[in-house]
Amino acid sequence: MSDAAPDPYTVRHGESHAPPPNIWRRLKYLGPSLIVTGAVVGAGEMVLTTTLGAVVGWSLLWWMLLSCWSKSLVQAEVARYTIMSGDTYLRALNRVPGKKIWRLSWPIWVHIIAYVPITIGFGGLVGGSGQAMVFLASVAGVTLDPRLCTGIVAVSAALILCTGSYKWLERIMLVLVATFTLATLVCAIAMQFTEYQTNLGDVIAGMNPDFALLSTAAVAFLAFSAYGSTGTTAGDISSYTYWCIEKGYPSFVGSDRSDPDWESHARGWMKVVHTDIMLALVILTCATIPYYALGAGVLNKMGLNPGNDSDKTLSMLSNIFTQTLGPWAVWVFSIGAFFILFSTVLSVVGGGGRFVPDYFIEARVFDRSNVRLRKKITRWYVIGLPLVAFLIYLAIPNFFVLVMISGLTSAVTMPMQAGVALWLHSRKLDQRIRPHMPIRIALWAIFIFQCIMVAFLLRFVVYQKVLDHLAGS
Repeated sequence: MSDAAPDPYTVRHGESHAPPPNIWRRLKYLGPSLIVTGAVVGAGEMVLTTTLGAVVGWSLLWWMLLSCWSKSLVQAEVARYTIMSGDTYLRALNRVPGKKIWRLSWPIWVHIIAYVPITIGFGGLVGGSGQAMVFLASVAGVTLDPRLCTGIVAVSAALILCTGSYKWLERIMLVLVATFTLATLVCAIAMQFTEYQTNLGDVIAGMNPDFALLSTAAVAFLAFSAYGSTGTTAGDISSYTYWCIEKGYPSFVGSDRSDPDWESHARGWMKVVHTDIMLALVILTCATIPYYALGAGVLNKMGLNPGNDSDKTLSMLSNIFTQTLGPWAVWVFSIGAFFILFSTVLSVVGGGGRFVPDYFIEARVFDRSNVRLRKKITRWYVIGLPLVAFLIYLAIPNFFVLVMISGLTSAVTMPMQAGVALWLHSRKLDQRIRPHMPIRIALWAIFIFQCIMVAFLLRFVVYQKVLDHLAGS
């Protein structure tokens, strides 16, 4: 195989063609968002969202809806630039002006710095998968060592991913995750026929923003980590652009901007992207809100907080099934919980392996056309990351806290993505296919909100540092 093989992550010439004329024909070209959705429904929804509901009741329902809906617009607008320009995500970030260190722009360095706590959080995801295996075994009357189970998860993930031929397993687990998500929706409905039924007043109250609840550090960190871990996360937004390129959207649009049909092709293919994202948005909302409803409706009334003891987190969470469907449903929960967490492990590592080589390419360590080296880096990455995550979990055996760290980091980096999208649209995007004014206003509103959110988080961190300093003196 030649090192000068064609770059698979760029526009392929000769593939430009007219977009599908109606929504029914668009269905043939959908897919990238559904791949991302398979990774999205995971620890954020099952663990953090449910725990948030358990802690505050229905009061932050509006917050979770905001989490589901606000970030999809950023996802669409980042994808708009990469699809229309042919840039990969990191190549687009490297176009942002400012002093570059080792040929990399400041947004890329933000990503690199954030990668450390994100990896620590990934240790929690692998550890949570091990805990799910322990819980499943306990339901069957077998006692297993959590460290052993976490090691099995890490090694299994590395072996599966390094082969590069795990698509069959992805399809199987996607069905299992979808089934479990549907079962959660059934539980939320069944809750209304139990002692935990909720009245309309609770739901309406949950739609009225109450920022006073976010005034305590414990609730604020939990709420912001849930925001960063649910819906489309910062990592999902970046991964989505690579899936779009692999799907062929930039090639379908074409690079010849002098072509009289280019603008109509571009807008037509953006309609396909919007349909793709909207379908995923509906799925994500239906997958996220039931977890919050069950946390608020069942666990809150039982006085349980799954975050208090990570060894009992899954046992407490299982009540959302057993209290609504009956004791037998613990089997459904235990099996589903394992597959949700394990499938997220595979999806996160597999998605990251696609863009990690781009860091070295943008730093000009090797040429973009060197496909052989890119594949080697990807392979070593997907082998090494699960094993590193296992070591992290051994050092910090609290998967709930680790998952929170990942969610908070995602939340902190989100304003940068929205801000970069705004800059790219105004300075680099072909003016003929810029988003309409309402979308630009909405994107600015999301950017400002996320900046305020980060400032709010930093306030707690600085305040705690001050208290620690005063206590020390």
